[in-house]
Amino acid sequence: MTTTNTNLNSTKATVDQHLTFDDSVIEKIAGITATRVPGIISLDGNMFSEFADKVSSSSNMTKGINADVGEKQVAIKMDATIEYGKSAPEIFDAVCKEVENALEKMTGLKLVKFELHVNDVKTREEMKKDDDK
Repeated sequence: MTTTNTNLNSTKATVDQHLTFDDSVIEKIAGITATRVPGIISLDGNMFSEFADKVSSSSNMTKGINADVGEKQVAIKMDATIEYGKSAPEIFDAVCKEVENALEKMTGLKLVKFELHVNDVKTREEMKKDDDK
């Protein structure tokens, strides 16, 4: 959870103000943003979370994402499946830039570290077959 102190007017009696975010909120912002980047087929967790997703009917936008949130900074680790034939470095750069912009705009937090672990490469047809199972 992160806290931001804001004291706007020093001549009046000040109110101690704190804006906080659950880590899961930061992870969800990063997840939604990343899945909108072309070339990202899915965000993936470990084998246990993959099995849990198959058993449950709900979609977890934080799957495969871990956020380490400080007072003003955040570090993100993300596991993803990318589309076969696409440039992994270009996908990485795009995801990093988009996540950084979204976090700054929505929370005021600065992204200081971003890791993307590509754990699989699939064609769109393979992904559709997996979804149909």
